[in-house]
Amino acid sequence: MGSRSMREDSGVRRAGARTMLAALLACIASAAPAQQAAVVDVPAFALPVSNQLSAEARAVLARMKGAAAPAEIAGDVAKQRAFYQSYNDDRLAEMRRHFRTRERREKMGGVTVDIVDPAAGIAPRNRGRVLINIHGGAFMWGSGSGALVEAIPIAATMGVRVITVDYRLAPEHRYPAASEDVTAVYRTLLKRYRAANIGIYGCSAGGVITAQATAWIRSIGLPRPGAIGTFCGTGSPYSGDSPYLAGPTTGGAPLAAPRLPDTLPTAYLAGVPAADDRAYPLLSDAQTRAMPPTLMLAGSRDFAVSALTLAHRRLSRMGVDSDLYLFDGLPHAFFVWPDMPESMEAYAVIARFFDQHLGTPRR
Repeated sequence: MGSRSMREDSGVRRAGARTMLAALLACIASAAPAQQAAVVDVPAFALPVSNQLSAEARAVLARMKGAAAPAEIAGDVAKQRAFYQSYNDDRLAEMRRHFRTRERREKMGGVTVDIVDPAAGIAPRNRGRVLINIHGGAFMWGSGSGALVEAIPIAATMGVRVITVDYRLAPEHRYPAASEDVTAVYRTLLKRYRAANIGIYGCSAGGVITAQATAWIRSIGLPRPGAIGTFCGTGSPYSGDSPYLAGPTTGGAPLAAPRLPDTLPTAYLAGVPAADDRAYPLLSDAQTRAMPPTLMLAGSRDFAVSALTLAHRRLSRMGVDSDLYLFDGLPHAFFVWPDMPESMEAYAVIARFFDQHLGTPRR
């Protein structure tokens, strides 16, 4: 893969990933023309659980099966939001058993945010630093408890303030609403923090928006952030083998589509062409070259992992400091389940990356 720093670890699949994959890729099969390259008929076989899994991860796997989203809610946004609100509430309760933080909600640049601080206080090294989190949720849900699930472990592990953005959601809002909201928060933070001391990260849809918002920030003439993290999603369409392999390897159905679309199949980006370099910045040489140091992280059974590996190669080719971590046997957004060492390792990787690449406080 040409990774400057890559490591494989193990894990389990996130409950509900099948529903999210179906929601994002449902439109492909009816619209895609036949693929020109040869198609390989893969014989059925039994895939064992990765032998890299910890005992704790195996136990979490059993719990995940019982927490999977019911198939009948697919396509019903109200029911999906209700389901994932409860799902994220459960994950938040687990996070609070592992980590101690303080949170408060306020407006920043006209946008609602949750400010998360470690209960022990911000580490002296990080008093001039701040991270912005952009939560996942298929662009349609995830605010509130889902956002805190992503912010709390990083705030506590790194000893840093994390501000998670309650951005406008689809289908009520469309691109570039989330980029505008993140930029409004970022612009406000620039009044207190140097750009080099601000990091942005997100998971799944939040990983896509992280890349998009970074390009948006550049396009309006603001200084770029010091570093970013795009986890389980990034600023390019799905590609490669992983959208086809993710379903069968995580207990779901195969993707019945002869080819993948040229854009992300989601209402949030409906009608936005791949040529829009702020929507798909990692398809553009100029935008890719302008990216700050970038961390990419996913499980090997994530439907977005092939897009991440390609994006990492593009960043590296353009001279951008880019790290890619793949955790073997793990599915989409695995680290929202904290009760396993694989997730704790992921939090440590994220904290270490931002500590290495963000600037230090003025003396």
